[in-house]
Amino acid sequence: MAISKYLLIVVICLAASAFLVFDGQQYLSLGFFRDLYAQQPQLTALVYFLIYILVTGLSLPGAALLTIIGGMIFGLWVGIVIVSFASSIGATLAFLASRFILKGWVQRKFARYLRAINQGMEEDGGFYLFSLRLIPIFPFWAINLAMGLTPIRASTFYWVSQLGMLAGTIVFINAGVSLGAVEEFSAAGILTPQLILSFTLLALFPWLGRQLVALAKRRVALAGYRRPKRFDANLLVIGAGSAGLVSAYIAATVKAKVMLVEKAAMGGDCLNTGCVPSKALIRAAKSVVEIERAREFGVDGGTARVDFAAVMGRVHQVIKEIQPHDSVERFTDLGVDCIAGEARFVSPWEVEIDGRMISAEKIILATGASPIIPPIPGLADIGPLTSENLWQLQILPQRLLIMGGGAIGCEMAQAFQRLGSQVILVEAMSQLLPSEDEDLAAGVSDSLSGEGVQIMTSHKLVSVTSEGAERSAVLSGTANNNITVEFDHILVAVGRRANTSGFGLQELGVELNKDATVSVDRYLRTSCPTIFACGDVAGPYQLTHAAGHQAWFAGVNALFGQFKKFAADYRVMPQVIFTDPQLARVGLNELEAVAQGLDVEVTVYDLADLDRAIVDGDAKGMVKVLTAAGTDRILGAAVLGPQAGELITQFVTAMKHNLGLNKILGLIHSYPTLSEANKYVAGEWKRKHMPQRLLRLAEKYYRWKLGR
Repeated sequence: MAISKYLLIVVICLAASAFLVFDGQQYLSLGFFRDLYAQQPQLTALVYFLIYILVTGLSLPGAALLTIIGGMIFGLWVGIVIVSFASSIGATLAFLASRFILKGWVQRKFARYLRAINQGMEEDGGFYLFSLRLIPIFPFWAINLAMGLTPIRASTFYWVSQLGMLAGTIVFINAGVSLGAVEEFSAAGILTPQLILSFTLLALFPWLGRQLVALAKRRVALAGYRRPKRFDANLLVIGAGSAGLVSAYIAATVKAKVMLVEKAAMGGDCLNTGCVPSKALIRAAKSVVEIERAREFGVDGGTARVDFAAVMGRVHQVIKEIQPHDSVERFTDLGVDCIAGEARFVSPWEVEIDGRMISAEKIILATGASPIIPPIPGLADIGPLTSENLWQLQILPQRLLIMGGGAIGCEMAQAFQRLGSQVILVEAMSQLLPSEDEDLAAGVSDSLSGEGVQIMTSHKLVSVTSEGAERSAVLSGTANNNITVEFDHILVAVGRRANTSGFGLQELGVELNKDATVSVDRYLRTSCPTIFACGDVAGPYQLTHAAGHQAWFAGVNALFGQFKKFAADYRVMPQVIFTDPQLARVGLNELEAVAQGLDVEVTVYDLADLDRAIVDGDAKGMVKVLTAAGTDRILGAAVLGPQAGELITQFVTAMKHNLGLNKILGLIHSYPTLSEANKYVAGEWKRKHMPQRLLRLAEKYYRWKLGR
């Protein structure tokens, strides 16, 4: 191996020496190639054509420089023809090599491009490739290789590439022609109007390409509709939930004319049927456990007695106390025109609200989501509970069957069990919280089962029957063994579906995703350029803080997008499950890291060692951090334990600002607090990465100083 290396060095040195001795640089001058082209134009063009195909086909760097050189040698029109066909043929060869030869290598090398490209191809097909060619978002060669792993046909790839690259080819060839016309490479010779114009076009080309693509999409989406000459509002927001209220607030703050439409209650699901009432119920249930556990701390609190009607009364009182924050009166004072009614799109700018026509320059759809009721025989007949109507209960169910072991199912199972119900929690997957790591989900499951919740994973609800006051359900397990369970009420918590029907979206051609959410880009724009969407109706998260996050981007982009657009960032979206212990996380978990093929390192700190957790009697749980292998860069973090929703914020901040575990370790955390767990998990990571060889040398040094 060493001999081969030295031989290669000798060959390179000899070649360089021969190049200098025999004046090889004369063959690389522009004059040489121009003279050669003048004497043998066909041969010169063929050699250049083949070299260009070779460079692009092998995905070598230098295509842009070759294009400029082509303009310098061949002139504008000949250069355009040669480069246009050579670049398209070379790109197609790279495309075919990726598809049939280099598939595995391309998947590993270009994983960061593939997700965006696959999504773009799924949404826009060949038009997405055209836009990539027109706007160089990704490197030319990366597009060729990544596209080879998509289902696009080779013939379609070729002609779309040739058409899409034509404008860029013309700009680069023109720059080469202008540069080739320079007779003297001095300030006066270079700064000619033609050359300045050429390089200005090069600089402006990406921006011009984006504008052309946006204009083409806009014309297609709005074809057949006439834009009103006057508008009633700058912004119309449909839906007064978390997302809609934030969007309306932003518009009012910048003094835009904004209208807000809501057909039900202001505040949406979060205030009226979601976050607020559920957390009020969870707090009431926690007090039962606190009374029962008081003896552990030397306090005799007696026996807890639950007045369920009073519990529900406080739930509704909490809603009333928070209602003014989301009220019509408050938003009217802010300058928002609040309208009660049901909206339906008539055109990209017009909405009908109970017979009244309203027009707006931009419209934001924030209509939320509704609970899914699966088509199970007998289920609809008994009027099942959902997250919407649960809050009308006044009598505590003695036997509560909960269908769905996700966040809502687990939270409500624990709360009702603590309040006195006997809860059966059914989940079709093999574990509760199927999207969470097994060890973290097991912590929640152990806590629920320890409090008496009967957990039935790997079971599905087959049918429901009722005879008078008696109700029963048939559950099917993995071995197809049916089990019959009796219950008083059934709570369905298997997910929520976006509210997209009945608004006229389909008639406008607004695209929906497979899960029925509205398809939006990273600026929260729908396929109709005047309509934006945010919150549960857009996904991918069904979280109040995610809705507010999206609403800011939707509002700002709707109002100021013609000047500057802002892309929503979901990289650091925290999620909290409010069981006891809480489970909070941000970024990737192990399941997602494995699915993406990432090389990660997992560091865990057990709360059993945390002083504050021991003092509080809550020394159960863990802090778990995923880092990129060999670095302290945080890819994801999870906390299972008391106040996990608060503790996760430090990791959210760290990830948002690219701070690693070393930075967290260097922070001073108050003692004794739960937040020290974040520092200790960083310490665990640091301990595993101590320089062992240096430590051994240090040990020898200190032993030597002792005279040994």
